[in-house]
Amino acid sequence: MFRLMNIITFGLHEIAPAMDINIYFEPIDTEALYIEDNEPHKRFCDIISSNSKEGRFPDLDDIDIAIFGVNEDRKTVNNEGCAKGPDQVRKFLYKLFQGRYKSKIADLGNIKQGYTIEDTYYAVSSVVAELLQNKIIPVILGGSQDITYAQYKGYENLGQIINMITIDSTFDLGKYKDDINSQSYLSKIILHQPNYLFNFTNLGYQTHFVDQEAIALMKKLMFDAYRIGKVRDDFEDVEPIIRNGDLISVDISAIRQSDAPGNGNASPNGFYGEEMCRIMRYAGLSDKMSSLGLYEFNPLNDRQNQTAQLVAQLVWYFIDGFYNRKDDYPMISTENHLKFLVRVKDHIEEIVFYKSKKSERWWMEVPIETSLMPKYERHYMVPCSFRDYQVACENIIPDRWWQFYQKLI
Repeated sequence: MFRLMNIITFGLHEIAPAMDINIYFEPIDTEALYIEDNEPHKRFCDIISSNSKEGRFPDLDDIDIAIFGVNEDRKTVNNEGCAKGPDQVRKFLYKLFQGRYKSKIADLGNIKQGYTIEDTYYAVSSVVAELLQNKIIPVILGGSQDITYAQYKGYENLGQIINMITIDSTFDLGKYKDDINSQSYLSKIILHQPNYLFNFTNLGYQTHFVDQEAIALMKKLMFDAYRIGKVRDDFEDVEPIIRNGDLISVDISAIRQSDAPGNGNASPNGFYGEEMCRIMRYAGLSDKMSSLGLYEFNPLNDRQNQTAQLVAQLVWYFIDGFYNRKDDYPMISTENHLKFLVRVKDHIEEIVFYKSKKSERWWMEVPIETSLMPKYERHYMVPCSFRDYQVACENIIPDRWWQFYQKLI
């Protein structure tokens, strides 16, 4: 355990100089991860620039994605041992072959466990903030899911309002007076000041794990919550949901125990491993998605490294999605989009849809006062599906349009 002497003592809130984030990390043993075979420079072990015990801290000047672990589980609930997850995931991630792209990825190592939990949160949020400001996507290997709070705080100085998505079987609200832990961190995010959370979405909750009052609270706050059964019945609708997020946090217990036994809170129901890989590729493909956290993997509960392999594959699918991005978010330009105007009966304004010529994905424009455009410039162009366009053509205003219209008025 450590305290960052000369850099912070937690009341001072001083931060290390720009990109001087190596002070927070301990290097990894890359010798154990290297594979000698007849396929040189094709596996991640040959490609990822790593903070190794034998080398130097990676140069981040030309990096797209930065992976780092967080050896922290003091605030986990029923899942002690998840702090040991990151190194176990690396054993399988480094063996994987990259796709048909030239990846620029760094592995920063593991953030040292702080003297207090707040020290660890501060280190994580500082690293996330520095990476985001330099347009590098952080991929966080937890550790416990309360680290999501630090992941969120990393956006504090960006001057933009964000959308947050959690993939979890519960909402992790806890109670108002609860100390922060892996099952109460969301309340801390909602109550955090200054507040820069525009929308929160939970994907895959299981009703038997969630208090009905919590579901009612989600509706009152105009947040989104999608039951696992609903998601599975209409999986195509997951893509626009994910495309609207800036931050994504995954609790491995959202995956069914048969596919991911490495979690103290795993249960028989949840996402299949293939479904989660598909979601991770959606996340990588999204032009808005700027940070990913994978939390609560516990090697002590794993069987035959099954969960470690799955988490490594989740990272692979996110990376694959990232390197297949189309850069077709219409807020930047509508030049490569088809524009559709739909008149809905008894509705004053036409609903404006855009369809990308590059990816055939859809967005709809929600009207907003000109004075509010700078504040909500990243939110009035809402990702949607072809089905939303069809609904509008049937003289029905899409639910997704109404939801964001109410948030923007």
